[in-house]
Amino acid sequence: MKQIIYIFFFWVYSCVSYADDNQQKQIDNLFNQLKTTTNYENSKKIESKIWELWSTHPSKNNLTALLADGSFYVSQNKLETAYETFTKAIELDSNWAEAWNKRATVLYLMGKYEQSQADIDKVLELEQRHFGALAGQGLVQTALNNYQKAIDSYIEAHKVHPNMKSPLIMIEKLQNQIKKESI
Repeated sequence: MKQIIYIFFFWVYSCVSYADDNQQKQIDNLFNQLKTTTNYENSKKIESKIWELWSTHPSKNNLTALLADGSFYVSQNKLETAYETFTKAIELDSNWAEAWNKRATVLYLMGKYEQSQADIDKVLELEQRHFGALAGQGLVQTALNNYQKAIDSYIEAHKVHPNMKSPLIMIEKLQNQIKKESI
């Protein structure tokens, strides 16, 4: 009986591992496409596919649903409920970068910038190419008046996603803000 249980757990783990690997290969392929495309419309389609994969847990549908629930709460401005929902997703899988990213967004919206930055740090530890977290970090650092750190974040976001327009816009605004404050 023990042997059957071990075989079952090995099989389940193998399936989960395969799902993780398969999703990661898809994401890697999309990032390669994102780096090489010069067409803005194509880059938006690629970006959308990346977001879809990031927002889909590789092996647990209930976590995907939990993330969707939290996003719904954000859209309804129920930030405390969204925070609790994303925290639950993190507790169930602390290696899922998008759960951390969603919670970082909620913390930013709540004005808890340092906590948001801590969650962004975790996102970037798990997925250093997360252009959404890098852009979000730019917003957090701007709110904290750390303009050069914000610029650095936007530069990194632009390196990862060369056709993303907001980083270049924000870099210019922040450079103007720095000039204005230095006068």
